[in-house]
Amino acid sequence: MTAPKSKGKKVSRRQFLRLAVTATAVGPFFTFPDRALASQKTLTIAKWAHFLPSYDTWFESVLAQTWGKQHDIKVIVDHIPVEQIGARATAEVAARKGHDLFMFPWPPAEFQKHAVDHTEIYQSVAAKYGSIPLIAYKSTFNLKTKEHFAFADSWIPSPLHYFQDCWSEANMPLGPVHYGSLRSGGQRLRAKLGIPCGLALTSTLEGNITLHTILYAFRGQILDQNGNVAINKNAFTVDALKFVKALNQDAGTPDLLTWGPADNVRAMLAHKTSCTTNAISLLRAAEKENPELAGKIRLQPPLLGPYGVTAFPHATNCSVVWKFAKNQEGAKLFLSDLVDKSDAIYEKSLGCNFPTYAKTVPNLIVRLEHDSQGSPPSKYKELKDALHWTPTLGAPGFANPVWMEVFSTSVVPRMFGSVVRGDLSAADAARAAETEVKRISQKWNQT
Repeated sequence: MTAPKSKGKKVSRRQFLRLAVTATAVGPFFTFPDRALASQKTLTIAKWAHFLPSYDTWFESVLAQTWGKQHDIKVIVDHIPVEQIGARATAEVAARKGHDLFMFPWPPAEFQKHAVDHTEIYQSVAAKYGSIPLIAYKSTFNLKTKEHFAFADSWIPSPLHYFQDCWSEANMPLGPVHYGSLRSGGQRLRAKLGIPCGLALTSTLEGNITLHTILYAFRGQILDQNGNVAINKNAFTVDALKFVKALNQDAGTPDLLTWGPADNVRAMLAHKTSCTTNAISLLRAAEKENPELAGKIRLQPPLLGPYGVTAFPHATNCSVVWKFAKNQEGAKLFLSDLVDKSDAIYEKSLGCNFPTYAKTVPNLIVRLEHDSQGSPPSKYKELKDALHWTPTLGAPGFANPVWMEVFSTSVVPRMFGSVVRGDLSAADAARAAETEVKRISQKWNQT
């Protein structure tokens, strides 16, 4: 299709999308009130429920509605709990109907065959903010088809949260620095204060991110750089399994194995654990509910492991325009315009959502160093290098269907859980996980 021209000049893809949406919504010549109401386009959005409810309220009532009025499009936003995202997306794909735009908190590589190519959205954004950043590229690019199965506009880092007063009792006022000190210091804290470590170990989003991070920090991999199964290729996976079992025995509690979604956050807010890894929504909730408690919580980069300082993102906002969407052009335009709102998204998420395109929030470091709600105001500066210690889900390769199915079906948390509970030895659990990953890999290689 040839793009329209205006005054002898070519119209950009972004301008073309606007013209297409506007022409459909308004009509080429005359507007009749009854017909206008009847022909108004609708854009339906399924969005994962943010960790801060106030952000979702703003997103739906301000951002989405303002955009809709600008384009004469009725925007409907449905907020879906994170633990239900996969099932809802699967149901829509099976029925080939549902929302026009589906927002995931992780790369939805398993659904790539049902998604349009999002390359044109990245291209429309490139003119203003530059080429696609690595975190978005590796989270949404299909190496086989050379297409983008989603569009990533923001991501959420996962630092360590710890109580400074507790860790001072273990002679670590700056908190644990590496996994060894987490275990030794946590052991002393539990013995002295009766307060355990609070890392999430179950098949929740928090547990999935935490345990994938530990596995990767110990040099364990799900797949290697070329996409080959590598979860039990060497001793690294077994080392990670043995460490988590020892950590729970020395510094944990049996309750960790029964935690549900966000229970690690609730335990910290109740001052029942000494530390955890999580999005800073935890600290923001403390600042709102209990400022005195929040003043005792500190942040730091992820723990140092054999692979270095590293932690997977707590969430990667990846949006998909379905092939069966009724309003594909409107959905694409919404995502393109969403990047322009990155500064407001950062602000309204209280600093949780980092921009994929750094240029959209140019004063990010200054904000982190002088946070208006932080006590002290500089506590959030520990996140200034977050992009450098955050690999993408799928590392060391791309977020492909095999890696992401392993993630979404909680293969790794189940592997760790079987060892911590004593059901399997570390070696047997690693072999069982390898068998499961190979099955998933073979399934996708046959499709």
